[in-house]
Amino acid sequence: MRTILGLWRWRRNPLRRTTDLVEAWAALVAVGLIALAAPAVGWLCGNAVDASLRETVRHQHDQRHRTTATVVGRSTERHAVAFDAESTAEHDTGSRVIATWRAVDGSSHTAPLSAPSREPRPGDTFGIWADERGRPVRPPMNADSARTHAMLAGFGVAVLAAGLAECGRRLIVWRLVLRRHERLDRAWADAGPDWGRTGAGS
Repeated sequence: MRTILGLWRWRRNPLRRTTDLVEAWAALVAVGLIALAAPAVGWLCGNAVDASLRETVRHQHDQRHRTTATVVGRSTERHAVAFDAESTAEHDTGSRVIATWRAVDGSSHTAPLSAPSREPRPGDTFGIWADERGRPVRPPMNADSARTHAMLAGFGVAVLAAGLAECGRRLIVWRLVLRRHERLDRAWADAGPDWGRTGAGS
């Protein structure tokens, strides 16, 4: 509103300089970009990311399958990691075990894993996710996580677009101020040497 009032004030003001009008229009354009263009860009980006992540979720759910691993015995290997079927986080509790599980094609697999339980015993079971070849993998992304990531991406792009619009306005104003100072310096250089002289019109 202040920008619009400023434009109206400069419309017929005899003290108006060209740079004043340019600065007011730059502010009005920046306000329009921040209020309209930035949210639109954020919405478009969020939709694009959401569509991409939904496809990723669908692909992961097609390629990854939940299965049950059965503890066979303890393991001395130090870098075995399992992925809990109920969580997206890695579980590395220090309970290394030798476990066996079946892939979606029915093949049996045995390998060192890290069990969620701190005191696993032979015969204990825990959930893992495996790919089509039976290799342990992370759980697939869920729809809620994908939607949250898309919303954050859209919001971030909207904020970035608004920031770019404001930076553009500030750059224009900075250039205008430099131009005003240059004109003032030239006027001062032209008038300054004659100040105080008798008959110089001062």
